[in-house]
Amino acid sequence: VFAEKSGVINIGIEGFLVLSALSSVVAFHGLAEAGVGTTAALWTAFLAGILVSVAAAAVFAVFVIRYEADQVIAGLAIWLISLGVAPFVSLVLFESVNSPSVETFGTWRIPLLADIPGIGPVLFDASPMVYLLLVATPVSWYVLRHTRIGRRIRASGENPRALDTAGVSVTRTRYVGVLLSGVLCGIGGAGFTLGQLGRFVGAGQTSIDGRGFLGIVAYLFGNYNPITSLGGALLFASFDSLQLRLQQISELDVPSALFGVLPFIVVIVVLTLIGGTRLPAALGQHYDDEE
Repeated sequence: VFAEKSGVINIGIEGFLVLSALSSVVAFHGLAEAGVGTTAALWTAFLAGILVSVAAAAVFAVFVIRYEADQVIAGLAIWLISLGVAPFVSLVLFESVNSPSVETFGTWRIPLLADIPGIGPVLFDASPMVYLLLVATPVSWYVLRHTRIGRRIRASGENPRALDTAGVSVTRTRYVGVLLSGVLCGIGGAGFTLGQLGRFVGAGQTSIDGRGFLGIVAYLFGNYNPITSLGGALLFASFDSLQLRLQQISELDVPSALFGVLPFIVVIVVLTLIGGTRLPAALGQHYDDEE
């Protein structure tokens, strides 16, 4: 949302997720071997995953903003490079494309709220990553709608010349938008690994397994609004969980691969039905402050 609102097409978020997922595991193993306590190692590794994602976003931003590379091709390149680099690094460090298991954050239970029927066990007896999500969503909405940098990001994607005329650097604003996307992707990748999975899987599409592309559909579904985008993410996540549950029902004599495509079938249906996403007017258009 932040990158594309600023005018930069960012379909490389799958790659940012992959790199942050691996780097968080690598950092945790290094810290654990150095004798750092589990809690401190988890949070430090989490921050390391974010930093790696931001670094990848910075490289992407330089290519597409400074050197005006094709944004779609650059995004795909980030994804494809991460699919090769991450398993290779894991193979070098752990002698397998799949890393050893690591500790996870576990769950934090909030008294009383966790006892609410239905939503209590889901939202208030959960990983701290869930709480971070519940905070990041309204904060992102507020930043975009009610802060100076948010207004500049939106102007950069809608009318960059007007922003430039007002004396604000479009280039700098777009860098901020892409780097913010790197921060949030880092939270996603490292949070998924350390908050839930407990390892990095480098086989196939890696443990991220297309979640970055589902994220793209989520913000298109939400029309670039962080709050409604969260609704889209919850929709796709629900079907992803459903297909895992269906695979566990032995009475259903159906190949597991068919259940595995369920979330993507939902994506196709949603993309077919919504059709009302309003793209930023200057999305994908290069702009030179010196012109």
